[in-house]
Amino acid sequence: MTFAAPPRGRAQPRRTGTVRTAPLAKRAAGYFAEDAAAPSVRLQLNALQALCRQAFAVRLTLIAIGAPFAMANATDGPPRYGVLAAAVLGVMGSYAMLRDWDRFAPRLLAHPTLMAVDLIFGAILLLTASPASPLAYAAVCTPLLSGLLYGWRGSGIFTGLQLVVLLTVFRAWEHRPGTGASTLLIAGFCIAAGIIGVTLRNLMFHFGTASQALAEANSRLAVAEAVESERARLAREMHDSVAKTLHGLALAAEALAVSADHATDPRGLKDQAATVASAARRAAAESRDVLTDLRHHTALSSPPTDLRTELTARMEDFESRTGIRAALAYRAAPTLVLPPGAHHQLLAILSEALENTHRHATGVTGVEVTLEVEVEVEADASTLHLTVRDDGTGTSVSLDDVQQLAKSGHFGLLGMLERATSIGAGIQLRRGGHGGTEVKVNLPLRTSGTPLPAPPSLTPQEEAAHA
Repeated sequence: MTFAAPPRGRAQPRRTGTVRTAPLAKRAAGYFAEDAAAPSVRLQLNALQALCRQAFAVRLTLIAIGAPFAMANATDGPPRYGVLAAAVLGVMGSYAMLRDWDRFAPRLLAHPTLMAVDLIFGAILLLTASPASPLAYAAVCTPLLSGLLYGWRGSGIFTGLQLVVLLTVFRAWEHRPGTGASTLLIAGFCIAAGIIGVTLRNLMFHFGTASQALAEANSRLAVAEAVESERARLAREMHDSVAKTLHGLALAAEALAVSADHATDPRGLKDQAATVASAARRAAAESRDVLTDLRHHTALSSPPTDLRTELTARMEDFESRTGIRAALAYRAAPTLVLPPGAHHQLLAILSEALENTHRHATGVTGVEVTLEVEVEVEADASTLHLTVRDDGTGTSVSLDDVQQLAKSGHFGLLGMLERATSIGAGIQLRRGGHGGTEVKVNLPLRTSGTPLPAPPSLTPQEEAAHA
């Protein structure tokens, strides 16, 4: 691998006194850029570079142990000095690569001849020390490093050169018993080390590519799940606010159109027109609330809500719009601390339950809403109960019918169930003990005010069913 020089003829940026250096991780990626199929495989590159440094550490140790054998066999004079110089340069080169890899590794990759020079130093030591010395095992590190650094081509070239060195050493020491077996063993180790180095290199990069593909797939899946979840939330908000108001607006407009055909009471027409205008303003306000919530949807940063005041306001609004008597029984601390987002979800469930009473219940004259906190001293926990009970004839619908109702276009109960699940609460729908319909939400709390951990929310498939 070589680093390409800037093409001639192009204007090069002028260097100033400030030297810009890339981060180490970014520079490390450039070491093996030609083999990296993925743009970012930092973890695999770091592991591969760690293997190279470990190989240099082993080589440094073996040279330090085997150098005395070479010195002992060298004759006095220039041969001894040559062996000493080869040992010192070999140790210094391995130590430099181990100590300052980020500085010297790019040069070693850009100039493979440096590895060849180092191989010559090792050949001098091995030729003097004999194939039976520890220096023979230091020769195995060269094919391994060439496979890790240069791939198949570099591994083949340096393994071949190392085998030539071993053959030369064998010719010089063939008179000693066991030289042939030692040389053959080291040659086999060199071939195996070259194959192992290339295999590890390829495995690292292939694993990096697969890891990046998996990460990208997980990212796309997370985005899809987030979109489905947000669509389901928006569908609940639209169903529980704007959709109902627009339905009432349509009914009022139809009544106004019928009255206009038989216009005998101008005052009645005026009242009906005022009703239509009021419904339109209410729909606009609810749409604005939904849009505001979309831009600032963060339960943790929203200001605290006075739950009692909000419950009272919704009860009064329901009573003024429908003429059905509404009563609130609030049996909890004024500063009730709830899980993030629980205020909004409880109020939305209340509004949906009241609207269902108005639209679907028969024989209703009054609605009673109860909010109380049941304390369990032994368990150091408490449970909030929000109950909406009317005095009508009751209902035969249960929560088991939610999916069937959703398929037929009725999403109210499904929205209530999803809202309760999102805050870790349970919800019940049943006939009241004294007649009518009762909707009850049970939200676990801690006595100290810190909410209990909420169970896992609905799956994306369940969320998407509402959307």
